[in-house]
Amino acid sequence: MGIGKVGRRTVLGSALASAGALAAGRLVPGARETVFVLVHGAWNSGAAWTEVVTELESGGCRALAVDLPGAGPHARFPTSYLREGQAGLDTEVSPLRDLTVEETADAVLAVLRRIRSHGCRRIVVVAHSLGGITATRAAEKAPHLIDELVYVAALVPTRLGSAAAYLRLPEAGPRYPDLYIGDPTAIGATRLNPRSTDERYRARLHEVFYGDVDEHRFLAYATSLVPDNPTGMATAVVAATAQRWGAIPRTYVQTERDRVVSPALQRMMIDDADRLTPGNSFRVARIDTSHSPFASRPRELAGLIAR
Repeated sequence: MGIGKVGRRTVLGSALASAGALAAGRLVPGARETVFVLVHGAWNSGAAWTEVVTELESGGCRALAVDLPGAGPHARFPTSYLREGQAGLDTEVSPLRDLTVEETADAVLAVLRRIRSHGCRRIVVVAHSLGGITATRAAEKAPHLIDELVYVAALVPTRLGSAAAYLRLPEAGPRYPDLYIGDPTAIGATRLNPRSTDERYRARLHEVFYGDVDEHRFLAYATSLVPDNPTGMATAVVAATAQRWGAIPRTYVQTERDRVVSPALQRMMIDDADRLTPGNSFRVARIDTSHSPFASRPRELAGLIAR
């Protein structure tokens, strides 16, 4: 892939070129010495990365997706979410209300330690969306376990401390209160309803989170979501420092049609991080997708990650 300089920041060239290399079965140099550890975002699980993992592995890379506490086999659901008619879904307190970023970061670090114990020479942590705060906190706690960070449409709080502080900025663009069920401060979570029978609600969920994915694929992904994302995750102060988190090489994959983490907000977080560590700035790649490139363009995204 071509690499060029734009200002202080390295910008990677065409994602299609690297995706083509994967499709042709050409290994990235040293790929088998590297493990890509993929961290999902809010409401998702490691299953969101399935096609990206397949693309990376079939291209000669080693990759695995982590299920964070509260997701995948660790999921915990409000009783009302699974009840016929879902009575009380807007008021039931979340079973995940006490989940913290320290717990999710520690879960990732436990995986990284196991990988490192088997002699892996290089670990690349890839994080999507709110998974960015987990990856950032993990890197701050144990920078020696991570050789590179890749953020995909992710929250990277540095100057303002928390994801919530960035999401309140004008650059964040519109929020979508029509998608959220109940009062997050009362139930302890930002709650979605992927099981809703309201066609207008489902269409809105599709439009916002999976805007460039067809209906069948959207439904397949949506039905695998968990409803609750604990409010404490977004409000947690990650406390990234230049000496620890900031010493790790990092790449940001910008999603150019994102309606959840807007391109303007992505650029602001990149700039803030680069000001924190002027000697170690983000490399930036761009992909012309909505917030969920793992669903809409998994091969192209895998190519960017691998390169």
